Amino acid sequence: MAVPGKRVQKINTTPVSLLYKFFQARVKVEIWLFENTDVKIQGTIIGFDEYMNLTMDNACEINTKKNKTKELGRILFKGDNVALIRNIDDVKV
Repeated sequence: MAVPGKRVQKINTTPVSLLYKFFQARVKVEIWLFENTDVKIQGTIIGFDEYMNLTMDNACEINTKKNKTKELGRILFKGDNVALIRNIDDVKV
């Protein structure tokens, strides 16, 4: 609830700045795919560009429907396929 006469500080975090924080902290992230809701990708971001194309290390593909995991290693992930990126480490960024 806003208090009259008090100034509220707004914090603006852009997607690229949050992605950069994940990159700097080298946290493990989980990526949800845009049109394939049964598959999620987990790994560490080691590079990205302005189109949110990601280079990931120690990546693994998790099929939630079949409950299977497949090791992928180092991958290049096209930004068009990203629906959500979330931190799955206990480290706060």
